Amino acid sequence: MADLDLSDLLDSWLLALRAERKSDRTVTTYSDGVRAFLRWAAATGTEPTMTRDCVNQFVDDLLAAGAEGATARSRQLAVRRFSAWLAEEGEIDRDELAHLRPPKLDTKVVPELDVEQVRALLKACQGKAFVDRRDDAMVRFMLETLARIGEVIDMTVDDVDLKEGMATVRRGKGGKGRRVPFGPQTGRALDRYMRARRGHRLADTGRLWLGDRGATLGYPGARKALLGRARAAGIEDFHPHVLRHTGSGRWLGAGGSETGLMAVAGWSNRSMIERYTKATSERRAAEEARRLNLGDL
Repeated sequence: MADLDLSDLLDSWLLALRAERKSDRTVTTYSDGVRAFLRWAAATGTEPTMTRDCVNQFVDDLLAAGAEGATARSRQLAVRRFSAWLAEEGEIDRDELAHLRPPKLDTKVVPELDVEQVRALLKACQGKAFVDRRDDAMVRFMLETLARIGEVIDMTVDDVDLKEGMATVRRGKGGKGRRVPFGPQTGRALDRYMRARRGHRLADTGRLWLGDRGATLGYPGARKALLGRARAAGIEDFHPHVLRHTGSGRWLGAGGSETGLMAVAGWSNRSMIERYTKATSERRAAEEARRLNLGDL
């Protein structure tokens, strides 16, 4: 084990992940996790081995340095997956991390946008420029279909059926694709964007979402664009995933079924409903408490 060059083997693993058609974000996340492990080992003078003691110390040091639980969990998962691949390839005798438990996550309430904030965000996207049409369509699409930003930027032009009001998310989390519906307002925004898209230098490519200045649009560019719109709308602590949480809360708040929500969001576990709509549930509970007025004794 000590003679293994994990840096070289990491490159081989990433190549294998791409061959398995893992998304670019997944490959990047796994790469970042293992590289963080190797940097920690070098900084602390620790031999980077795929053993429980070594990986547990890595995670403990991450948490002690102030890393979020989700970050430590992601880093550990990357190392565990790397270890599993090393065992499958015969580079190590066995996978000692196979049953290593992930660090616990703090339960956090992800804020949802209220109606006024949603309207302000959409207003911040108004305009006739290419990027205005694009961002308006993207925000509306993510709010209504609950699609993740990574799923959205991987879409192609052929994935959108404006007449039917349906779109295909082909590369969902875990490789699960699904069909998602959208209404007339989102359809109009998509149509406006796709007409503006015709004049783009890359209009003949299959990618649905394109950047300004004749460039493609990847995750960093899409995230930067959405954060800029949120700042213009006066929304603090915004990140693209807030749209997914907001859309989930709006679905249930409008009387939508939990089964329908699971299908649109691409969830197979009902626990995800509670996780994504916790803020909505607490708001409803507060409204119910005020209506019941049990303190009136």
